[in-house]
This record gives sequence, structure tokens and C-alpha cells, in this order.
Amino acid sequence: MNWRTSSSNLAETVIRFAGGGLQVPPPLSLYIHLPWCVKKCPYCDFNSHAAQDVPEAAYIDALMLDLERALPGIWGRKIHSVFFGGGTPSLFSPEGIDRILTGVRTLTQLVPGAEITLEANPGTVEAAKFRGFREAGVTRISLGIQSFNPRRLQALGRIHDDVEARRAAELAATHFDTFNLDLMFALPGQTLAEALADIDIALAFQPPHLSAYHLTLEPNTAFGHTAPPNLPDDDLAADMQQAIESRLHEAGMRHYETSAYARPHHACRHNLNYWQFGDYLGIGAGAHSKLGFHDRIIREMRVKHPQQYMDAVQRGAHIADTRTLTRDDLPFEFMMNALRLNEGVPAALFEERTGLPLIVCTSMLERARARGLLSRDATRLAPTPLGQRYLNDLLELFLP
Repeated sequence: MNWRTSSSNLAETVIRFAGGGLQVPPPLSLYIHLPWCVKKCPYCDFNSHAAQDVPEAAYIDALMLDLERALPGIWGRKIHSVFFGGGTPSLFSPEGIDRILTGVRTLTQLVPGAEITLEANPGTVEAAKFRGFREAGVTRISLGIQSFNPRRLQALGRIHDDVEARRAAELAATHFDTFNLDLMFALPGQTLAEALADIDIALAFQPPHLSAYHLTLEPNTAFGHTAPPNLPDDDLAADMQQAIESRLHEAGMRHYETSAYARPHHACRHNLNYWQFGDYLGIGAGAHSKLGFHDRIIREMRVKHPQQYMDAVQRGAHIADTRTLTRDDLPFEFMMNALRLNEGVPAALFEERTGLPLIVCTSMLERARARGLLSRDATRLAPTPLGQRYLNDLLELFLP
């Protein structure tokens, strides 16, 4: 699949937005990538780099310059959510996070009451840090627990143990009105009983939001390339997923996205904007952006290596790749996000967020419904329970 823009940009623009173009810009979020961590986990394929000494001040300087340079592309638009991802953002000091958020408020139109999430590792936080993050303006913490079982944590190469995991969850519940506990299942050597025990321990902290991810072996990781572990087979992994969903449903948590569960009014607003094909500006090393304009939708990626990124920002050369989505790209790009939501999205959102009439997807929608993967409700684009289970098969139908 060729993601690059054709040389005949003008003609392509006319064809691409034959449906009328984007009449109203989608909601806008801000993603801030803080790429350092104490130790690279063997399953992690994110742009993260192990470091003992983080150049916090210099990196924040680069972030602020990056944001300044990006302003013409988002001029006049309000930012509805901010997400600090990594790496391990909780390695940064509360003072550093405060400096970043002060810069964001100064340079952009951050709406009052915006959701501001910071990812944290249980091995890098204590009560004073959580208080400091809250005082800086962070409204939501996402804790990378992964498991409360010491053997499974060791198998995953995590820097924290089960005691630190429990302590961090307790601190999150104490200092934040809303927080997420991030768990994984189908871990090396894990049993169904152990997977459910992790869920039960997590529920004891009454999390408003919980993520439960199936561990997958990505090719550019130690697990995927050099030292693949012995994982539960597909049948056992499916049993775990079903049992976890049942246990969380009994606890009053709604399974609203492939891997996300939430109590009422606590779904992650930032991630919902992604899944509803909203816009987001990503700043920081390796950060991705998706921005819609009246006549085009573009994706960008920043330079990945932290030091190279910091140097490139100074020269205004920090955008490593830019591509314009074509008319053929847009159905898959939209559905890849929207169909992760168990209840889907209103059908009208397709034209609102892509600038194309839904009729361009007619044959794809018909095939998906004929296979029982997509709801037959004409007013919504939503996966059936079968479509949720075989989401990749459903999405393939929308590929160019």
C-alpha cells in the first residue's frame, strides 16, 4: 500500500473531497511523548529508550519549540485533552510536567476542564510525585501495572514488583478522581485463575477505568525476535478474555472498546477522540499527528531518536514523514478506529470526519453485514459480537 501523496495534488484533492470536504474541523487533542524509561521491557515496541539521566530541561525546551512551530496548523482550534505517553512519563519531575502544561496553556486554547492524562510506572512514583502531578494540572493517571503476580511481572521484565504495584494503585486512588489500571493477560506461564486474580486485585482499588490487553509478540522486540516466551495457546487466551469481560461486567464496568472498560462517565476522552477519528497533534520524539483541513487530511511523524529530535527541532527539521490520506485510504483509516468501539459510531460521523459520502463504502459495508461482522442498523457503524471477536477480519474488508 503506497501511503505517499501523488504528484498530481490538485487533481487528487478534487477527487478526494468530491463529497464536499471537511465542513467543520474535528475535535483536537494533544499528545506529548516523553520517550525515556528505566529499562526497556522485552515486549515493548513503543518508541522508548532506557536512560539513567534524562535531559529533562533540554527536552522540554524542544517540546515547547515543537509546539510553537506547529501552531499555524492548529490556529484558532481548541484542545480538548492532553495525554503524556512514553516511555515512562512519571520519570519526569512534577515541576517539569508543570512547565510543559504552563506552556501548553500559554500557546494554545486548552479548554477549561480538559482531561489531562499522564502514564506512570509503579516503580517510578511515590505520594509526593502524585501530589505534584495533580497540582501541575494532571487530572488522570494511567498506571502500567500489567500484573499483580510477582512471577508474571518478572517474566515480563518489569522494574516493579507486586508490592509496588499495589502501593501505586492505592496512591492513584487516593490522589485522583479518575485513573486507569493497565493490565495484560495471556502472559508467559499464566493460568486462567491467575488472570482472574489480577482482575480481582485491581477491582479492590475501585478503578474508574481498566485496560486489559492481550500480550502480543511484536517483531521488533526481544520477545518477538530473540527470546520468544511460551505463551498460553489461543483457546486459553480466548477463555481468559471472555472470563475477564464477564468479571468486569459483573463489577459494573462497561466494555466500551476492544481493550478498555470503564464505569459511567469515566471512559478516556482522549482515546475516544482517536477512535472517533478526531484530530490530534503529537509533539515529542517519534510522536504521530493526524490533522484535518478543509481540503485534506494529513498524518505526520516526528524524528524518533530523542537527541536527534532535539537537534532537529532547532533547525525546523523535526518532521520525519508527512503523508496525505487519499480517497482510497479513508474508509480503512476511519473504520480502523471507529470499529474498535463496541457500540460503534453514528453513520453520519463518516462523512463528517472524512469529507466523503458513506456511499463510497457501500460494497464494503454489504460484505461486512453479509458475513455477520457489522450491525445491520443503517444509522450506526458498529461491530456485531462476532465482529468484535474477529475485528481484524472485519477491518480487512475496508482496505484499499
